[in-house]
Amino acid sequence: MDDSTDKRVAWISGASGLVGGFALQLLLEQPWCERVVSFGRRPSGKTHDKLLEKSVDFAAFDAGDAPAPAVALCALGTTIKKAGSKEAFRAVDHDAVLSFAKAAKERGTKAFIVVTALGADAGAMVFYNRVKGEVEAALRAMEWPSLVIAQPSLLLGDRAESRPGERLSIVLSRALRPLLSPFSGRPIEASDVARAIVEAAKSPPPGVTVLSSGAMQPK
Repeated sequence: MDDSTDKRVAWISGASGLVGGFALQLLLEQPWCERVVSFGRRPSGKTHDKLLEKSVDFAAFDAGDAPAPAVALCALGTTIKKAGSKEAFRAVDHDAVLSFAKAAKERGTKAFIVVTALGADAGAMVFYNRVKGEVEAALRAMEWPSLVIAQPSLLLGDRAESRPGERLSIVLSRALRPLLSPFSGRPIEASDVARAIVEAAKSPPPGVTVLSSGAMQPK
C-alpha cells in the first residue's frame, strides 16, 4: 500500500441496496474506519460525519477527489426483471462492478470485497449465475493482494420496492429457515452478509477468500 493511502478509509458501492445499506451502516459504526466514501447513482439516504457520498456514472466511473481507500466493498447488484433486460443486468452486475474495482485499484487499494451469489460460475448455463461467475473470474485476474468473494443464497430483508408476493415469500422463507438449517443454501438475512463483509474489511485476509452462504450464517 503506497504512502498516499489512508489506511482508515473505506469505499463502498451499492449502498442504496439491501446488503449495501446494512454494510454502510456497519462501516460507519466501526472505530477502525474514520472515513467512508459511498459511490452510487442515487444517495443512500444516510447522514453521518464519517460519510462522503459521490454520485457517479458507473459506465464512466470517476472517483474525483475521494480519499484513497485501504479497502473497497462492492454490493452492486440487480435482477434481470428490475433491470429490464439481460444487457442492462450485465451492465450493473458485471460492468459496473469492474469499473468500481479498477478505480479502487488505481487509487492504491490492496483489498477488494465483493458480493456475488451462490452458484456463481462462468461456465453456467443460467445467465444470472454465468454473469456472477464471469465477474468473479475478472476480479481474480486483477491479482488483488486480498480478494474476498461473498456468495449468499436467497437474500432475506425488507426491500422498499418489494411487492406483496415478494414480502410473503420472505415471511415464508424466514419461517422455514430452522428446518433448512443443515443446508448451506438456505436463505440468508442480508444483514448477516453485510456483517461478514465488514468483518473481512477490518482485517482483509491475504489471497482469495470465498465466503460461502453457509459460512456467513449465524452459528
